[in-house]
Amino acid sequence: MTSADKSSLADYIRPVLAESHVTGTAFLGAAAAFALGDGTVILATGETVSRINVHNGSAILVAASDGKRIVTGGDDGRVVATSATGRTEEIGKTANGAWVDAVATGPDGAVAWSAGKKVHVRDGKGALYALDLPSSGRGLAFGAKGFQLYIARYNGVSIWFPRTQGTPKELSWKGSHIDVTASNDGRFVVSTMQENEMHGWRLADSGNMRMSGYPSKVRSMSWSFDGKWLASSGADAAIVWPFVTKDGPMGKPPLELGIRPSRVERVAFHPKAPVLAVGYRDGCVLFIRTDDESILQARPVSDGGPISSLAWNADGMMLAFGTEEGAAGVLTLPKL
Repeated sequence: MTSADKSSLADYIRPVLAESHVTGTAFLGAAAAFALGDGTVILATGETVSRINVHNGSAILVAASDGKRIVTGGDDGRVVATSATGRTEEIGKTANGAWVDAVATGPDGAVAWSAGKKVHVRDGKGALYALDLPSSGRGLAFGAKGFQLYIARYNGVSIWFPRTQGTPKELSWKGSHIDVTASNDGRFVVSTMQENEMHGWRLADSGNMRMSGYPSKVRSMSWSFDGKWLASSGADAAIVWPFVTKDGPMGKPPLELGIRPSRVERVAFHPKAPVLAVGYRDGCVLFIRTDDESILQARPVSDGGPISSLAWNADGMMLAFGTEEGAAGVLTLPKL
């Protein structure tokens, strides 16, 4: 992936017949997992493809993975973990069957989910914790250090330590916060917002970092493997913010990678290299190096709708993708 030529890797894609909106994608070891809007999970390993009826016909609304299981939340109010062997386990269920708004996976097998103004956490030993919020918990993310959960909500982000059962710490910024992510070094928290922007905080002093100018809502974020860059969707290029210094992106312009006449829908950084996978509304997927901005075309413009999910495997030699209209596949990179 060092050539500046816009070569195509499409010949190395193995199609997967999803036939439903691909809500989330992950690798469970060698198996590519696709969580679908029709309530099923597809597991694809080589030429072997199996379909598991996880939510009994109810839609999968959200999905997350820890690399061992894909955890799905549905409009049936159930939170279910599916393993690489196809084994399913109900992790939790919302009160009165309320829709699951968000799920997240954490350390040592922990899972978090939210529905309305209630957030639940189940740790790896099965202990359950619950938190009432002043407004709906829209996005969830576990911190990389310690057992803490970040919760995106109206007017900010809450930092909750479930085992202490204490009052969450609040990071405030006016507006509706939709999703949240935290840097692996524990220095920064960033949320996406209803107002077509992102907002960040330096955790050392709760300093604010505003990242605005997007033409549409940011629906996807991804940290580089070294934590120096945060990529985002929401424009006709991937907007990639620098987080090298203690001030993060403040006073520094972002990179604009892969400018095309189509909106970026999904971004996913390679787990080991300075390479960003970028999925567009027209179905195209590009690989772009952040150091020299060279480009490889992974998937050409294609039928099947906008890219709705992207995921690398652990060693970065395979990329799984899915679309809003049920096209999916696994790209295995050739050995160079």
